[in-house]
Amino acid sequence: MEPKVVFDCFEFVNKIPRPSKREEKMIAFLQQFGKSLGLPTKTDATGNVLISKPATPGMEDRPTVVLQSHMDMVCEKNNDVEFDFDNDAIQTYVDGEWLRAKGTTLGADDGIGVAMQMAVLQSNDIEHGPIECLFTRDEETGLTGAEGLESGFMTGKYLINLDSEDEGQIFVSCAGGVRTEARFHFEEEAIPAGYFTARVGIKGLHGGHSGDDINKKFANANKLLVRYLMQVMEETDLRIVDIQSGGLHNAIPREGWALIAVPMAYKETLRVKLNVLSAQTEEEFSATEPNMEWTLESETPAQTCMQKAVSDQMLRTLHVVHNGVFAMSQDLDWLVETSSNLASIHKQEGGVVLVTTSQRSSVASNLQYMASVIRTTFQMGGAEAVSNEGYPGWKMNPKSEILRIARESYVRLFNKEPEILAIHAGLECGLFSEKYPELDMISVGPTLRGVHSPDERLLIPTVQLVWDHLLDILKHV
Repeated sequence: MEPKVVFDCFEFVNKIPRPSKREEKMIAFLQQFGKSLGLPTKTDATGNVLISKPATPGMEDRPTVVLQSHMDMVCEKNNDVEFDFDNDAIQTYVDGEWLRAKGTTLGADDGIGVAMQMAVLQSNDIEHGPIECLFTRDEETGLTGAEGLESGFMTGKYLINLDSEDEGQIFVSCAGGVRTEARFHFEEEAIPAGYFTARVGIKGLHGGHSGDDINKKFANANKLLVRYLMQVMEETDLRIVDIQSGGLHNAIPREGWALIAVPMAYKETLRVKLNVLSAQTEEEFSATEPNMEWTLESETPAQTCMQKAVSDQMLRTLHVVHNGVFAMSQDLDWLVETSSNLASIHKQEGGVVLVTTSQRSSVASNLQYMASVIRTTFQMGGAEAVSNEGYPGWKMNPKSEILRIARESYVRLFNKEPEILAIHAGLECGLFSEKYPELDMISVGPTLRGVHSPDERLLIPTVQLVWDHLLDILKHV
């Protein structure tokens, strides 16, 4: 696989556990890596690492360029896979032109960016001015690394973020985001005698990034599961014993299940309704969800369930709460402006069902409006609902010098124009722009698909293209 220097570094990266908020092993590795090269290496109080490399001879007068990626990764695996993200190395394999992992996320988001920085730092045959390589922590669960970045920690004039997912595209703007959580409080109550207990589930959905993939018509496991439960509730006396559906707030949910009880006379009704809904959803998502699978299994009779009045109201609320695209951009027809993702529904100890959602928008006022709509929906359903402070978007700089250099470089190398785009996802550039308002930034990266899911894969030939582009940009700054 070429470029060998980058893939060798990526192999090292994937041996090191790096779950979000638990990046200590990766921080130690990067500190040792910088020191082993004899390069100035420092770490701020948040845990971000910066390694500096002097210019090659004759280029000392060039402006300093910051290369930036995040060191953490989304940790998702298939239910039938035994894997410990805190200790195990990611197991990769080649599938045609794609690099994948065995039953887990690959970690190319953003391990391939880290690998490119490492390759630049250890090289002795690349032309460049002064370089600072910034490795931030905890991008995936709140961008807290970028948020905690100390003023003056980096000094560069230009920044190249290596966290984009489509080769041939240069991103110059991103959406801001907010997370909204709702809590339904309930008491346990006894299930009446003569009730049948079953576990209903859905799996095999595509999943994907809750921002970048929100307009790609993928199914949301939470919405489909609630849709089925609503149909049963409208037919008979449904009781919810347990519900565990969805995963991370920034991933479109791929699978989920609920443990339910109904009067014994309606045992067959469960199967009939599921067969009908399965056929309907298979048709509705025929182009995007070929591996959708519904399951229904009988379980040992349960003794208690959620308080019925609360569970009924919770289902009605989840049924109507917005999920998906909310508004398209006023300026760019193809750009999603505002969206919301119903990410997870989890019954917890202590009589609480926690529901997590995430809202995104490239317009700050609409981001707050969308979060308010979601909170209000939950509050009308009797839940407590709060939104966090979120993170800002990144506004395009129409006079960007690094964009001009990158565009000209791409045309020179590949004899075609790159796409200049905004992304409906959070990038750390938004927080960098708040702390370093004069910083001139772009974001690039190789082609990734299925990020934030075990279907994550990296298109191998695009790594060489991005590597060539990056080195040419550094040469011509």
